Amino acid sequence: MDLPMRKDVPAELTWDLSLIYPSEEEMMKDVEKAKAIAAEIVEKYRGNLNTADNIIACLEKMEEGEKLMILAGSYTGLAVEVDYYDTANQEKSNRMMSLSAELSAELSFVESEILEAPDEVLDEAIEKAEGCKLRLRDIKRQKAHQLNKETEKALAALSQTFETPYEVYNMAKLADMKFDSFTVDGKTYPLGYSLFEDDYEYERDTAVRRAAFNAFSEKIRQYENVTATAYNANVVYDKTMSKLRGFPSVFDYLLFDQKVTREMYDRQIDLITEHLAPYMRRYAKLLQKIHKLDKMTFADLKLSVDPDFDPRVTIPEAHEYVRKGLAVLGEDYQSMVDEAFNNRWIDFAKNQGKSTGGFCSSPYGRNSFILLSWNDRMADVFTIAHELGHAGHFRLTNAAQSLYDTDVSTYFVEAPSTMNELLLGNYLLRTSDDKRFRRWVLSSMVGHTYYHNFVTHLREAWYQREVYKIIDDGGSVSAEVLSDIFKKNLELFWGDAVELIPGAELTWMRQPHYYMGLYSYTYSAGLTVATEAARKIETEGEPAVEAWKKVLTAGSTLDPTGLAALAGIDITTDGPLMRTIETIGGMIDEIIKISEELGEA
Repeated sequence: MDLPMRKDVPAELTWDLSLIYPSEEEMMKDVEKAKAIAAEIVEKYRGNLNTADNIIACLEKMEEGEKLMILAGSYTGLAVEVDYYDTANQEKSNRMMSLSAELSAELSFVESEILEAPDEVLDEAIEKAEGCKLRLRDIKRQKAHQLNKETEKALAALSQTFETPYEVYNMAKLADMKFDSFTVDGKTYPLGYSLFEDDYEYERDTAVRRAAFNAFSEKIRQYENVTATAYNANVVYDKTMSKLRGFPSVFDYLLFDQKVTREMYDRQIDLITEHLAPYMRRYAKLLQKIHKLDKMTFADLKLSVDPDFDPRVTIPEAHEYVRKGLAVLGEDYQSMVDEAFNNRWIDFAKNQGKSTGGFCSSPYGRNSFILLSWNDRMADVFTIAHELGHAGHFRLTNAAQSLYDTDVSTYFVEAPSTMNELLLGNYLLRTSDDKRFRRWVLSSMVGHTYYHNFVTHLREAWYQREVYKIIDDGGSVSAEVLSDIFKKNLELFWGDAVELIPGAELTWMRQPHYYMGLYSYTYSAGLTVATEAARKIETEGEPAVEAWKKVLTAGSTLDPTGLAALAGIDITTDGPLMRTIETIGGMIDEIIKISEELGEA
């Protein structure tokens, strides 16, 4: 069926943004308060940030304003994410982003003046501060890369403009790109971005699945040049900023805020590429054999091992699965799961103009908001568990920490989400001894959780690293260059196990993560931590659960290495990653063994 417009979607399938503000008028009251706070800061503290007490008081006042602007920005921005066809909501969101950039420019003097204070004053402020202690440490850490006041003000004023590449990408993908239907054996099928990624990629009918891939690829290819231009502008901006701020390379610049080393970054990409590829090639060959395919193509990789055993799931059933699967985290966590389903935190709807994929937004001081497109599949249940991992993380973090201490490194931020997928999978494995059921659960974990994070996002990360190498050397990238990089990327990983049909090379066009710095690799980093932590929970029980809750509460008071150590995991070595790869390999071996026992391989 063709997707409905947003206005025709049942309200119960949508999230309720009135949980942020009951009305736009209430939002504007907070916006006016934020503007008044900014004016007060300018009047009271400009030129006076030369004592520890003034520095602390100023940052505490700034936190008040930032909280209000986060809520207002979430209220307007989330409305756009579910309907890029709604120009009125886009206008409201753009106005809010413009105002945010304006206030940032007005207040840009704060960090500049704090850095001009004598070291003994700054150290005294760090010692005396409570809620803004970490913010002050981060400001001091940035000292070597801070520019003069006027330059920082200009950059802050231009912040909305710097978001243009990502906005162009989204508008081309979600608003301008209109898909034609396609025909197979005389039957016509509708096509759309989410229809393809959420339905046709999993379609068991080979002719329909491959025809959908071809039609989808033909359409996005029409937008390859504008998409490449937007992406090139984005990465050139990153390189320019790295030079302006005096970083040795664009990689050092992008990893600086993550608080991880280049070695940790490269390790994820290189070890997974080398050691996971042989297992995934075996998995691809198994899919080919089970489905009796003439050849294994890139369009066939999302197939289920056992499509007849992939149960359709209702939303109430999903609620029950997730509730039971995450019960090990305690009654408070289960209560949050209930709130999410009962109080419309989740946008399940499938409609035209809605963002693809899934995400969780957790504005400080409010509940979380989760976006996905519900397709009645068990894969959607894992997606909800994943996004509720983010919700649970920031529910605990936001309650325990100041706003300044909730900016968790992206290296770690996917650990709580992927942990929930593993807990759900482990719960399902305990519910039955049936071989076919066990194979289905294992293949769900390999084909969704690990494939998504250790293959899809990891191949993105390899590609992204190659792009930034070109940019770091002073080059630029075009659609042809990007497609060539991604094709080599896929060839390196899949070898001769998978045929890369035309369109596979365009995978670089399909993800928004490239516009978020070095984010793609962090999915595998987070899942590495989650795999180790889940193993501890399985073997150690309650002590490991309590340790994990401490991690979730810590926010950004620790760097990724410290957060992992709090859970008893040492990510400074290859050990956790190699054990995780072996875990995936063990699952694939067992799936193959069961398939052989069932006479299907």
